[in-house]
Amino acid sequence: MRGLPQRLINTPDIEIWPAGLLKARGNHDARAIARARHVLRRKRDGRYLAADLPEGLQPLVWQLRLEPGLGAALDAMESDVMHRRPGLEHVRALPLDRLHERLDQLGLAEESYAERTRLTLVAEPDWLALAGFDRYQRPLWLHNDAARAWSHMRDGAMRDGVVLEAISGYRSHDYQLGIFERKLARGLSVDEILNVNAAPGFSEHHSGLALDIATPGEPPAEESFEHTPAFAWLRTNARAYGFHLSYPRDNPHGIVYEPWHWAWRGHG
Repeated sequence: MRGLPQRLINTPDIEIWPAGLLKARGNHDARAIARARHVLRRKRDGRYLAADLPEGLQPLVWQLRLEPGLGAALDAMESDVMHRRPGLEHVRALPLDRLHERLDQLGLAEESYAERTRLTLVAEPDWLALAGFDRYQRPLWLHNDAARAWSHMRDGAMRDGVVLEAISGYRSHDYQLGIFERKLARGLSVDEILNVNAAPGFSEHHSGLALDIATPGEPPAEESFEHTPAFAWLRTNARAYGFHLSYPRDNPHGIVYEPWHWAWRGHG
């Protein structure tokens, strides 16, 4: 399987990362990660759970065997290693596990929120492709189709003298919940947050098909992006690559105008 693109193996509770893309968080982790093929990472808080070494699995937490979702993660990792074939890889949707629990934490009723915003539930994919790195040199994970289109679009812009930078791509349901929790801790209300962020389970970022785009010298996720050559280029050319502006002004979802947020929907 040498030469295959790096990717993130995704399960409802645990992500399996290529070890070389993660930074160690202590001497114990560093020794294991330096030799690992994969690292199992808890989605809820980003904790490293285990390292996949040539001689077997090395726990990085106490009582690893009790970790929720461990069996499913090990099965997914084994299946990926054993059955991965170039050109024959299909992206499947994960079940919408624990979504009601996440929405209950925010005091949101799924049906009424969906009706009010006209947003639909978005499942996470079971694997994501490495689409390079974002502005902050973090791995950028996208659905395989979106990753390929983003690469072509970024290169096309570069040929026209325009630099496009990714700010963020795939986000898990747990990550989206974390955004709300951090903003609530700063004193914002749920309603205020919902003006900018979709509720967990309803963000296009969950699909890996959406990304936030910026350009050098501009702050991320600001309306001022609208006045850049990068936005002008996207407005003229993005559709040819299958990307569409998700939240224009006065969009029916009640989300503020986001000139930086683009989603791949194909050429249909």
